[in-house]
Amino acid sequence: MHEEEKIFAGKLFNNQCAELRAIKRETHAANQRYNRLDETDPERDEIIRSMLGRVGGTFHLVGPIHFNYGTHTFIGENFFANFNFTVMDDARVFIGDNVCIGPNVSLLATNHPLIAQERMGLDKEGHTTLAEFAEDIHIGSNVWIAANVCVTGGVHIGDGAVIGAGSVVTRDIPAGHIAFGVPCRPVRPITEADSARGRLLPEDAEYFRHNFPGF
Repeated sequence: MHEEEKIFAGKLFNNQCAELRAIKRETHAANQRYNRLDETDPERDEIIRSMLGRVGGTFHLVGPIHFNYGTHTFIGENFFANFNFTVMDDARVFIGDNVCIGPNVSLLATNHPLIAQERMGLDKEGHTTLAEFAEDIHIGSNVWIAANVCVTGGVHIGDGAVIGAGSVVTRDIPAGHIAFGVPCRPVRPITEADSARGRLLPEDAEYFRHNFPGF
């Protein structure tokens, strides 16, 4: 079984093997190129398209960014990520349409054994043998993940959910709920009572007509 196949099967894998190091080396170099460019430079879009497994036609990542593999991340249409977006996509990361990511968000689809002896070894040549396994992250469509959130491997976030700032998401979040905390828990459903329509000025109605139909 190839090391990448072991990742997707949820088995321990050798993250220092030549197969995986080659993928990461290319992706890390692409991260560096992206982060050196002005955020309005059109070359940035081409870097993202070539680096990720899939991305929709409309997206903007402010940067700096860091993807570990890149090819293991799949993003839908109309995506936005603010400063310092980190994706440890050892396992796959699936992101739906119309997703908004706040500053300093980390998606961590990777893990290590809890037992210390299993986690780190040292071979006779003095090389560290670091045991690692990974689980996919699934983020639905129309999700907002606010600033300083950490999402761990194996988590599913349902469509239309909002994750409050500073949360650590270690378990599934149902669709249409606001959730926050450490650990993050669903607090209540999002309803029409949460509408921001009262904050919309008539002079801005045309610009926001796709957000507030019928205003």
